[in-house]
Amino acid sequence: QVRLVESGGGLAQPGGSLRLVCEASGFTFSTYAMSWARQAPGKGLEWVSGITNDGIETKYADSVKGRFTISRDNAKKTVYLQMNSLRPEDTARYYCARDSQYRIAVTTDLDLYDEWGQGTQVTVSS
Repeated sequence: QVRLVESGGGLAQPGGSLRLVCEASGFTFSTYAMSWARQAPGKGLEWVSGITNDGIETKYADSVKGRFTISRDNAKKTVYLQMNSLRPEDTARYYCARDSQYRIAVTTDLDLYDEWGQGTQVTVSS
């Protein structure tokens, strides 16, 4: 049974940092690219960042480039999202997602991700 469990969300002040963690189980983690997506109140799901199965390629949405860093540890079956210089517009529920098939590059098409976690809430406010 595939499971993705996110943690690390919470309340942060503008300019602050949070580190999100997604722990995977039930599948061969090292063969799948992974992404983070978010959904702000009243808005649609937005792709945020992705990483290939081997961690060589990473990709970021323009809105988070230079502030967020995605990484993974295949031995621990875990993917991380380090979020720095947080802004109020980063407030959202953040989800970890698994690509549905092996790809040599990160896809930003969320329809191609087949497994999702329950999400973790991030609130940026003073």
